[in-house]
Amino acid sequence: MLAPVAAPAPSFTAVLFGLSGCLVDFGAQARTLRSGDGQAFISQDATSFSHPTPGALAALKRLKQQGVPCAWIDEYPTSIAEQLAAPLAGWVQPTPSANHHWPAPDACWQALMTLNVAQLDGCVLVSGDPRLLKAGLNAGLWTVGLASCGPLCGLSPAQWDAVSDLERERLRGRATLELYATGAHSVIDHLAELESCLADIALRRLKAEKP
Repeated sequence: MLAPVAAPAPSFTAVLFGLSGCLVDFGAQARTLRSGDGQAFISQDATSFSHPTPGALAALKRLKQQGVPCAWIDEYPTSIAEQLAAPLAGWVQPTPSANHHWPAPDACWQALMTLNVAQLDGCVLVSGDPRLLKAGLNAGLWTVGLASCGPLCGLSPAQWDAVSDLERERLRGRATLELYATGAHSVIDHLAELESCLADIALRRLKAEKP
């Protein structure tokens, strides 16, 4: 008797990403451009924060090869967001700023409309920002938190490399707990680990699990 053929894992409809602290700007350092009260920007030059985070370009390339549409989301003014996103041109779709701030779900729905996505089923949001992850949950998406490269650890690449292994583990562990407490369905270190994480979510969907 032939062995039963396992059902293929369901494909993803779309993957949305945070910009700062996710695709670019390890440690979400662009936040230092804001004034102390957070209401204004002391500088409009964000070019020094526009470097892709570990695994970001490889993850986008893989998703593009698989035919999965992708978009980024951020709350920064267009002039700053465009500087941050410059290295990602051609790999991921930008999303205009939403009318309401996170954790309102508007930004996620707007990003999906930008991609002409017709359903929420199979849509994933990846971010290191608890507020954006909450927006994704409110929008009905699967959510993946990023522990080390987001604002919860908040260290620049140089600062991250300078601290001890023990301190990195402490920061990573604290961020992981906070992201899970937000409601994230999965938490990884950075985007170099996204492929295996999406494979796990695909298996969960195969078992009829919903976000």
